[in-house]
Amino acid sequence: MMDHDKVRILMAKLGEGYEPAIFKLGAAFSEAGFEVIYTTIQDPQAIVTAALQESADHIGITTLPGAKITDFAKIFELLAKENLSQIKVTAGGFLEDEDIQRIKEMGVVEFFPKGTTYAELIAWSKLHIKRTC
Repeated sequence: MMDHDKVRILMAKLGEGYEPAIFKLGAAFSEAGFEVIYTTIQDPQAIVTAALQESADHIGITTLPGAKITDFAKIFELLAKENLSQIKVTAGGFLEDEDIQRIKEMGVVEFFPKGTTYAELIAWSKLHIKRTC
């Protein structure tokens, strides 16, 4: 039985490489009281579909080398098309400064560079992520 009082975060990745840190991050968020859903499919449509199907409150995207900035634009376009603009998106990992600025202009509410601690991520999330459903 799902606990609908918990904030539901969909964790996804863009870019190349297996990233075991996303699972460690998810475990830390679960221990902190969030409900975590993972998707390993990098397609923007699949990410938005998963957010819709799982009633996600938030999407957190790990960016790995080779992440396409255009995928962020597509995610926001699809969220708007599905009337899910209330779902906020954060990202973290590897991106150049100019790309971080571009994704923030698209709608990413915060970018967490590689090296941000789990404690910092969780503290930010508890302050800024709320139930949307």
